[in-house]
Amino acid sequence: MKRSLQAVLLVLSGVALLRISLFSDVCLRYVKEGMRPLLIASGVVLLLLGAASAVLDRRGRGREEPAEHHDQARQEEGHGHDHSGVPRVAWLLLLPALSLLFYAPPALGAYTASRQPPKAVVAQDDDFGPLPRTSPLPMTLSHFTERVRQDRRQAIRGRDIEMTGFVTPAPAGGSWDLTRIIINCCAADAQSVKVRIYSGQVPPADTWVTVTGNWHPGGRLGTGSAPVALDAHTVKKVAKPVNAYSDALPLP
Repeated sequence: MKRSLQAVLLVLSGVALLRISLFSDVCLRYVKEGMRPLLIASGVVLLLLGAASAVLDRRGRGREEPAEHHDQARQEEGHGHDHSGVPRVAWLLLLPALSLLFYAPPALGAYTASRQPPKAVVAQDDDFGPLPRTSPLPMTLSHFTERVRQDRRQAIRGRDIEMTGFVTPAPAGGSWDLTRIIINCCAADAQSVKVRIYSGQVPPADTWVTVTGNWHPGGRLGTGSAPVALDAHTVKKVAKPVNAYSDALPLP
């Protein structure tokens, strides 16, 4: 790779980062919202480095002509090789830049969730307070899991619960998993929270839905033997949220 092409590669990488972080929400497929400013800053820095590299390369061309003449003479004499260029492996950096520019990889979904166990959800405080009387009661998947496994008062028994997530097919027929993927930093540390749903039909994988139903009886509610599951009354298709890597309340 010629040194003049380093600037092009830096600029392409910077534009790709800015495209997914400043001019769209694509970056939220790979990192949490708090990382967006760092991606924007990185894109700006790459653009500046690319511009500076291009300027310095132009200024240095005239001065390097005599040196290049001597280098060519040495190569002809067999005394060495020209190592002033950039290693060819640097071209591999072009692939992710072009990918982000023209075809950004999709967000994690049912394929990933089906190949990892559910995230262990532990309540911060075992002394659960009373639930609102709203019916159906909007809950996150994590909060529902806590109530099922740890709430000795069994406050969710008989309550109509409403939760939102995407569909992950389950091995057993007649049921599927309502899923949310949560990340601490980026997609590499993703963990999934799942609630088994029992309903008449199984929606297509990765479909975002809001489910309303009651806790599926089994074991002893409020202990680890209770299944984290819901008997669905209604399953409604909804739009995918912008930031899907969070365990949020059902969409309005």
